[in-house]
This record gives sequence, structure tokens and C-alpha cells, in this order.
Amino acid sequence: MIDETKEQEPVGDQEQSTEPEALVDVETITESGEPQDVEAEAEKLQREIEETRDQLMRVAAEFENYKKRMEREKSKLLKYAGENVLRDLLTTMDNLDRAMEQGSAVVEDEAKKLESMLQGIELTRKGLSGTLERFGVEPLEAVGLAFNPDEHDALTMEASDDVPANHVLREFARGYRFKDRVLRHAQVVVSSGPATA
Repeated sequence: MIDETKEQEPVGDQEQSTEPEALVDVETITESGEPQDVEAEAEKLQREIEETRDQLMRVAAEFENYKKRMEREKSKLLKYAGENVLRDLLTTMDNLDRAMEQGSAVVEDEAKKLESMLQGIELTRKGLSGTLERFGVEPLEAVGLAFNPDEHDALTMEASDDVPANHVLREFARGYRFKDRVLRHAQVVVSSGPATA
């Protein structure tokens, strides 16, 4: 009979090792195979951590200073945003002053005085229109067009044989657009269509 107490040999290529796995020593081993002191490595890593922390603190401080500087510049830009527009409007103010001087001047011919004052006002208006156009402000067309609540404010409705219903008959105050936005709605009278007898 075969002794059953004997260990059975592994089947196939499997080999079972009965030896315990090698334990890792407390000291680490460098690439050259020399043991290295763990404490020295820990101190080195601690120094690197401190240097990295110091760099991060500096970057964070620089970023905070940058944010504060940007906020100050943004505030300054907003505070003086209309400076260019106002500077150009001063020319219009000068022209209005000249027109008023012309109107108050003592002249023999009152009709000529009135005519020259009106010419001055017309030139001033053209200058102001040019200034507004340079900054992207344009008048809205209204008379004869279909009523558009996005651009027009209807003050009243009137019957008209010439203008179809729900179209602008007259304009009380002109509307303006600034770039792609309506700056002010036109105040208009809307046609209700032909009057019924």
C-alpha cells in the first residue's frame, strides 16, 4: 500500500514554496544596492515640502495682489467710462453757447438775426448727431412702419385714411438704438385705420 501520510507532489508546473517571503528591512535600498538612512530621506522630503509650501504661499499672495489691482482698474474704468462721450459733447455745448450769443446780439435786421441763429442751431444738431453716431447711437425709424412694441411706445391711436391700421402715424419723440440695444423707445401715435362714418 501507498503511504497516505506523504505529501502529494504538485500536479503540472505548479510549484509551491514553503519558505516565507523575504521581509523588507527598515532601511531602504538605493539603486546601487547600498542601504540609505530613512531619517535623512525624511528630512530631505520635509525640506522639499516646506519649499513647495513657501512657493505656493508666494503664488497665492501674488494672485491676491493681481485680483486687487484688477478690481481697482475695473473700478477706475467704470468710473470714467463716459469720459470720451462727455468730451465730445463739450463741442456741442460750445456751439449752443455761440448760437445763444448770436440770438442775443443787437442787430438791425431781426429776420437775419433769427435766420443765422437757426443756422447755428442746425449746425449744432448735425454735430451732436455725428458725435452720437461715432459712439454707436442711431435714430430708430418709426413713421409709416408697423408698430413694434420693442421699439415704440404708443401714446394714442388715431384714425387715418392714408396709414394702415397698427402702423405709426406720427412721432412725438424719436427713439434711439445704442449698438444692438434700444436706448429709448420712440413715442408714437398709431393709426387705427380708416375712420368709420
